[in-house]
Amino acid sequence: MKRRLATTVSSLLVLSTILAACGKDSETTSSKPGKEKKQTLRLTTTTEIPSMDSAKATDSMSFEVLNNVNEGLLRLGQGDDVVDGIAKKDETEVSADGLKYTFHLRDAKWSNGEPVTANDFVYAWQRAIDPNTASEYSFILYYVKNAEQIFNGKMKKDQLGVKAIDDKTLEVTLEQATPYFLQLTTFGTYLPENQKFVESQGDQYGLEADNVLYDGPFTLSEWKHAESFTLTKNDNYWDKDTVKLSEIKYNVVKDTSAAVNLYENGDIDKVILDSEFVDKYKDDPDYQTQLDARLVFFRFNEKLPIFKNAKARKAFDLAYDKEAITSAILNDGSKPANWLVPSEWVKGPDGKDFRDHNGDFNKYNVEEAKKLWDEAKKELGKDKFKLTMISYDDTTRKKAAEYIAGELSKNLPGLTVEVAPQPFEIKLDLEKKLDYDFSFSGWGPDYPDPMTFIDMFLSNSPFNEMAYNNPKYDQLVNDAKKEADPQKRWDNMVEAEKVIMDEAGISPIYQRGRAFLQKDTVQGIIAHKFGGDFSYKWATNKK
Repeated sequence: MKRRLATTVSSLLVLSTILAACGKDSETTSSKPGKEKKQTLRLTTTTEIPSMDSAKATDSMSFEVLNNVNEGLLRLGQGDDVVDGIAKKDETEVSADGLKYTFHLRDAKWSNGEPVTANDFVYAWQRAIDPNTASEYSFILYYVKNAEQIFNGKMKKDQLGVKAIDDKTLEVTLEQATPYFLQLTTFGTYLPENQKFVESQGDQYGLEADNVLYDGPFTLSEWKHAESFTLTKNDNYWDKDTVKLSEIKYNVVKDTSAAVNLYENGDIDKVILDSEFVDKYKDDPDYQTQLDARLVFFRFNEKLPIFKNAKARKAFDLAYDKEAITSAILNDGSKPANWLVPSEWVKGPDGKDFRDHNGDFNKYNVEEAKKLWDEAKKELGKDKFKLTMISYDDTTRKKAAEYIAGELSKNLPGLTVEVAPQPFEIKLDLEKKLDYDFSFSGWGPDYPDPMTFIDMFLSNSPFNEMAYNNPKYDQLVNDAKKEADPQKRWDNMVEAEKVIMDEAGISPIYQRGRAFLQKDTVQGIIAHKFGGDFSYKWATNKK
């Protein structure tokens, strides 16, 4: 029997503002025989959508929505297998040397009825790599021939290795053979764009629901910023008969207890739990857990003298108990992390998990932390430090941030840490500008290879966002990017992880797990370990 939670005053305030948007039940389009009930999936999220411009999106929420309202050459299906998208997977041709891909497009339409063509991919990729667009994710196109030179202003964008042979045939030439290139084509930055429409929107493109065209299973039909947004089945989608959901309603709810009350009241169909609720619901038939490949970690702003000091960084990394965070605060299947590349995620040419090579780094050790901290203070010529940690503003991660701040302040004498929770989009902007001391941050993989974590910390990476700079690290990573031999490439990445972790370039906190409740009427939601977090193309909610 489910336990109904007492509704707090704060939860009631949240509930009263969003109940109308949630709706109690799926409506019925008709009671006549042969007419199916309208299927609605109702969800909550802790964040707004920062951007619907696929060339400029950088975060998990934007990529989740883009994954469901748009479609690239291919998409991810069950078990992260690559399946048909706008292109037909089985008709894709790959040259013997692995450098040239030829994709054959199906008859597909944009949400305004115009055909999706090969030129839409050429335009989108050229736009994303154009330095004038200033795309932070331009680097993920560097696998395509000449992309990096174009972004650095050494070539023109029309020299990018992508060519429309005709409206239905796209030819892509790579810099080097890339075994996961088909997976890359499913990623948000590789989505097509309709040039005429994008240019007609000017600087408003991607900012509102009506400022975007859609070629995926759904459209973004309503977007009330910071409150709610709705995805509606796209009747122009080429595979619309597979799509059973009529709509997906998201409401932005940062407070977990409010979200749980919505679930108990029958107003949403799935809810993410934090530790406060895991013990209450772990025996509930609706309870489920998932371990994904997202890493949560501290970014240290190395423009500050304290974090330029490797001993200070390492002291921070050793001074708090990651096991206590995952077992007591999160309690959701998350794992303590003492490394950069997640566990149980990817295997190398030798068939071994990446973690089998390097194991753990910098395990919890308060005595060693204090020793290094004393040495760092002497080197810095200062005995007291007051720092601000920026963090997410949802319930669970705020608790984790506050716990760590307390442990750091207690275990490192002379240090005071304050926590400053930030709305997601503001936090992203502060990190981008390096306008912070240190940051409770996270990164989810974009493709199934360790490089998606490792190249983030190259000195010239747009996602470094902390001024980390180690020439040896850069050399190892760049060598791996150019290495044709799979084992040598893998060995370079293993060594690169050692370099950044030995000097605590970051402080990993945990590998994310999810504990959640999901109604038994909901089936077919696919969770991904890279790219957009979820696919709803195959989901149903039969009430």
